[in-house]
Amino acid sequence: MSNSIRTASQKSRYESLLQAVSTTDILAICIVADPDAIASALALKRLFWRKVKKIIICRVNAIKRSDNLAMLRYLHIAIPYIKQIDTTQVTNWAIVDSQPHHHKSLSNIEFSILIDHHPPSPVLTVPFMDIREEYGATSSIMVEYLRAADINPSAKLATALFYGIKTDTDNFARSSIAADIKAFHYLYPHVNRNIIKKIESSEINKKNVADFRKAFDALQFVGDTVYIHMGMVNDSDSLVIIADFFLKMVEATWCMVSGIYGQKVIIIIRNAGFRLDAGKVASRLFGKLGSAGGHKSAARAEIPVSVFISEIGDLSKVSDFMKDKIKKR
Repeated sequence: MSNSIRTASQKSRYESLLQAVSTTDILAICIVADPDAIASALALKRLFWRKVKKIIICRVNAIKRSDNLAMLRYLHIAIPYIKQIDTTQVTNWAIVDSQPHHHKSLSNIEFSILIDHHPPSPVLTVPFMDIREEYGATSSIMVEYLRAADINPSAKLATALFYGIKTDTDNFARSSIAADIKAFHYLYPHVNRNIIKKIESSEINKKNVADFRKAFDALQFVGDTVYIHMGMVNDSDSLVIIADFFLKMVEATWCMVSGIYGQKVIIIIRNAGFRLDAGKVASRLFGKLGSAGGHKSAARAEIPVSVFISEIGDLSKVSDFMKDKIKKR
């Protein structure tokens, strides 16, 4: 966040945000779709309602998790791929809950607006940029903008934001601050809690039963860490679902799940302990081989297969490599 925005009141932040668009703009809000990003995009769209000519929300990733698909279905949300929209008509771009370096499809877009809670890239140059990495969810930041604009969220928007905060903070088990709780409390009276229940009960489906079977067979303990190597996977989100699930084991303080997706070795890390930071652990263990980072309780690393093979050995060594890294944690 720039110094001027960091020190500004929320009301002046909102006024600065409005200066980033014009009434003739066709605004595209681009996201790496997950519940927090989807909700934040809906909130930004509401903030700019009748303030620009047209607003489009688009995504750069596939949505495959059954709970995320349930969110779209129950809240009647449609978010097309970026390739499905006519980008030649777009005059202004915004991004929420992500940054250009997070996805290759974002890297060539010139954004005017960026609102996020992930650690910032040191090379970001966006005219309006509000990054608050201490927040547990971007949805919490967007609630503050709505309140500064004196906008009461509809049941649909409130439910989306509420669920965005729930998922990104893992019901406040992950890093969060008082502002997240305040936003959550503010939204509560407006939320359709029956829809929340339906979405949350949609995590497991017939397609990922085989993944769970494989995970149970591959499960190993290295100290207080559950480690599972899933081998080749068709969907990297399956690694996230497995990591979240197996952290629930009584004996586990950490869970690390690895898998090979496309041309990358992907490592998902979850931490329920007090002492270490998952993001810092990911950076220390894997940062020299690829991209790695995250929050105190959740992190991710991606190592190009070519780098792994040249530096470590063939892909049959992933499991041994991981167990050695876990011991050095």
